[in-house]
Amino acid sequence: MNKKIGFIGSGNMGGAIIGGIIKAGLVDPSDVFVSDMSADKLEEISARYGVQTTTDNRVVAENADIIVAAVKPNIYGIVLDGIKDILDESKVIVSIAAGKSLSDIEGVIGSDKKIVRTMPNTPALVAEGMTAVCPNSNVTEQELSDVMLMLQSFGKAEIMPESLIDAVTGISGSSPAYVFMFIEAMADAAVMYGMPRDKAYLFASQAVLGSAKMVLESGKHPGELKDMVCSPGGTTIEAVAELEKSGFRSSVISGVKACIEKSIKMTQK
Repeated sequence: MNKKIGFIGSGNMGGAIIGGIIKAGLVDPSDVFVSDMSADKLEEISARYGVQTTTDNRVVAENADIIVAAVKPNIYGIVLDGIKDILDESKVIVSIAAGKSLSDIEGVIGSDKKIVRTMPNTPALVAEGMTAVCPNSNVTEQELSDVMLMLQSFGKAEIMPESLIDAVTGISGSSPAYVFMFIEAMADAAVMYGMPRDKAYLFASQAVLGSAKMVLESGKHPGELKDMVCSPGGTTIEAVAELEKSGFRSSVISGVKACIEKSIKMTQK
């Protein structure tokens, strides 16, 4: 990729993207510019990846072709307002802020600017992220291709209509928390029956990882894969029946719905 990439903010998600593009060899570290208010974070990022760092957001905006705004939603408007005069038709802003729509961002930097709204998730930290991608109409096909290449360096990325971004938040952006709860609960049950906790987390986590991989790679319906494990009169169907008795699937659906409704309310503010 013959582009210079900038990051305003170097927290968990910004750091994950930086690590992804450097490890994938998409850009030379000298073509990556990172700004942050924390000198300690900048020192760590520079030592780890060899990128250029600064405490001035405007330096990043001036030098980069693709600018990833990786700051909290509550300061998003302030940060973008501080660089909007530097943005021209050659620069693309990539947003990872929850609750900030394309129109919100256009309202700060202008409707003529090139903006890609994204919703990544925390497995990006281990190069297994899932990112929804929503470009505005000003982004060219080549620019979108460059952004997709960047996002795919730390997992999978899919172009989605912005109307579905709240659903993405519920099923992907926030869902690692539900999965962590599931792993913890399974491990707790094993610990009750004498398994050491570190082994319980290992067995539960690998089971979740392998099961997800089966869904992605087999092309089979999750229900069909579930039926393959449930032998007649066996242990698995006993567990499934108990989970259904306690409303397992309905609880998951209710949780995801609550997350989506909250995301909708945040966007409407």
